[in-house]
Amino acid sequence: MDTTHDPDAGVEPAFAAPPNACDSHFHVFGPAEKYAYGTDIRYKPPYEPVERYLKLARRLGFVRYVFVQPSAYGFDNSCMFDAMRELDPAIRRGIIDLDENNTSDRELDEWDAIGVRGIRVNISPIRKPEAGLASSMRPRIARLAKICVELGWHLDFLTPGWLVSELMPTLRELPVEFSVAHMGLFPAHEGPKQSGFQEFLDLVGDGSARCWVKLTGIYRFSTAPDFADVKPIAQALMARVPGQLIWGSDFPHLSFHDRVGTIQLYNLLGEWAPDPKMRKRILADNPARLFGFG
Repeated sequence: MDTTHDPDAGVEPAFAAPPNACDSHFHVFGPAEKYAYGTDIRYKPPYEPVERYLKLARRLGFVRYVFVQPSAYGFDNSCMFDAMRELDPAIRRGIIDLDENNTSDRELDEWDAIGVRGIRVNISPIRKPEAGLASSMRPRIARLAKICVELGWHLDFLTPGWLVSELMPTLRELPVEFSVAHMGLFPAHEGPKQSGFQEFLDLVGDGSARCWVKLTGIYRFSTAPDFADVKPIAQALMARVPGQLIWGSDFPHLSFHDRVGTIQLYNLLGEWAPDPKMRKRILADNPARLFGFG
């Protein structure tokens, strides 16, 4: 990864993180000779070890961490597990990807003990609308949901906005809690009144509190300077479901790494949520409930 340009250079946090602040979505990447990549390579995997991430996270005041398996490693979660083992189990959790047809109960129990609390359902954010894709995903989602029910885990969805909409019938019937990354990836320039996002808001706010929304990855669905078009989307979520929102850095931002700074993204949360009580819910209280932090 090109480290000659650091978007966070000279940028300071605009507000103090609340006690027990949690980064609920980030990735780590180890040396290529040690950790093999999978077949779904959407970007050139960088070298971003956990110590480099922690240096930045601690600068922001984060003391709890949720590792998320990146697509580049496929079903091999070993890089993430090794990084998790470097931290006190009390302060970190993990979201894995897995081949449910080739995973034993013993492995699931081991991963639960390591601190895994969720399974990813990961479809490229830039994938174009594809007839039948949502239907083809439903059997696997049902199998993964069954695993989550048994272990007390949740499902973690990363899909383009059009696919979130097409999966709505499936999401409404899920028997477990689930999170949706990047605010559902609806085009920010279309605003919170767009029909897909309104349907998503109704799902999140259906009273069951099963659906959690990650205020993450805004550079993937924003087209405005300084991501100004995201603020109405974020504030619509805060107005509707303040108890179901979590924030994540999405470090190391992958193909956006030279244009997007983690501190810049953190500071935007302060603009969306000027009330410290709201920020405390998003950064500390909500992730403590979802991920089972003591």
